[in-house]
Amino acid sequence: MKSLYDRVSVDIAKLTTKSYSTSFSIGIKLLDKSLRNHIYSIYGFVRVADEIVDSFHGYPQEEMLRDFHQQYHQAIKQGISANPILNAFQEVVRKFGLAQFVEDFLKSMYMDLSKKEYKTNEEYQAYIYGSADVVGLMCLRVFVNGEDRAFEELKDFAMKLGSAFQKINFLRDYQSDKKELGRIYFPNLNFNELNETNKQAIIEDIKQDLNIALVGIRKLPKGAKLGVFTSYNYYKALLHFVELSPVSHLLESRMRINNLKKAYILFKSYLKLKVNAI
Repeated sequence: MKSLYDRVSVDIAKLTTKSYSTSFSIGIKLLDKSLRNHIYSIYGFVRVADEIVDSFHGYPQEEMLRDFHQQYHQAIKQGISANPILNAFQEVVRKFGLAQFVEDFLKSMYMDLSKKEYKTNEEYQAYIYGSADVVGLMCLRVFVNGEDRAFEELKDFAMKLGSAFQKINFLRDYQSDKKELGRIYFPNLNFNELNETNKQAIIEDIKQDLNIALVGIRKLPKGAKLGVFTSYNYYKALLHFVELSPVSHLLESRMRINNLKKAYILFKSYLKLKVNAI
């Protein structure tokens, strides 16, 4: 029965999420039960595409991404896919009208195959929109159950949150992106070394994004609020960690928030929502 296959497909998307990101897994668990499988399915798709361009070295990455893209279109057309990740994802795309966001996301994935430097702010913002903002918009469509009015009210805030998360990832992964992938996402660095001055300028830009995003988080439906607010606080703590750490630390290792700190962030987020203090 297809219903069994559909459940297995979502389980595989869920396993993919848990395997690659404990932080997002925690955030998704805090969503209302009616939302979780949809978000797992979105993350599963995004993660596979990202892995193709970031970690499948020594394999025909462009060919694999184009094949994955083609399989996605076939899944949308047929309403099913033999690829479980795509089978789970196509259901969400069709239900919530995510097709254009998917194309924008994949455009940024193709950019990762060949583009190594983002020399202008326009290039930088275009990449962030496709790689992160649209993922936030896909999730928002699920959170508001596809209601256009609520989506339009909250979409700018969702994009700011996606941008903030991505920029924090860029900072945290600066060394590995540069050494392992040969990429520099921040404009004006041009493969010059990150220093305290330009690091602080990037952090101030991220703080502005987070401040705007918080306004939107306050307006989210109840079922989505705790999960998104906890993820927001996790990334805010990671940014604070990066800000306090010398650039030399960023150039040597990938920063992480330990499990005890994550538990504290979750507890604090829950209490703030409980007393309506966000």
